[in-house]
Order: sequence, then C-alpha cells, then structure tokens
Amino acid sequence: MANENVPPQGQQINIELGEKEAEGLYSNLAIITHSPAEFIIDFTRIVPGVPKAKVLSRIITTPQHAKMFLRALKENIERYESRFGEIKVDQSSEQHFGFVPNTKAEKIN
Repeated sequence: MANENVPPQGQQINIELGEKEAEGLYSNLAIITHSPAEFIIDFTRIVPGVPKAKVLSRIITTPQHAKMFLRALKENIERYESRFGEIKVDQSSEQHFGFVPNTKAEKIN
C-alpha cells in the first residue's frame, strides 16, 4: 500500500496543461519552510527599488516528494550542464536575488 499513488511501470499518464499555466510565471526568489509533515515553497518575484513582493505561487508537498523533486532537479541540471556548460552562480554576500531557505515564515499583506 506504500506505493498507492505511484502508477505501475510502463503506465502512461496524460497531463493537461492549461493555457494560463502554459504561459508560466517568472520567479527570482523562493522561500522554503517546512514542518514534520510538509514542505512549503512560496515563489515570488522581487524587483530592484520595490520594497514589497507578492507570492505568485505556493507549492505544498510531502518531505518524500520534496526529496524526489530535488533528485529530479539535480539530474536535469547535470544534463543541462553537460550540454550547455556549467551554470555560474554568484555567491557574493551582496546578492539578494535567488532561492533561499527560510526557517521563519512571515505573511506580508
């Protein structure tokens, strides 16, 4: 019963992509919080000179699915870099854009 939500190998899943979702949203900041039962990822976009940002999308998932997502993302980054070269990331302390873990969630209205 542990694999109830996992389709049998070889079974095809049809995924529908709506017109609005196909346009996508640009995000340059993700705030990640978690509890023992779930991971919450809030995607937002911050713009220089604008002191307030609004959450564009929130994803809530289980710790197991968060770890599976991490593995899938790592594999895809490796494939990307093998084809297009290393992705450079500026690690300077002045950089404010990017994805950061957050242990304290704050709601901004």
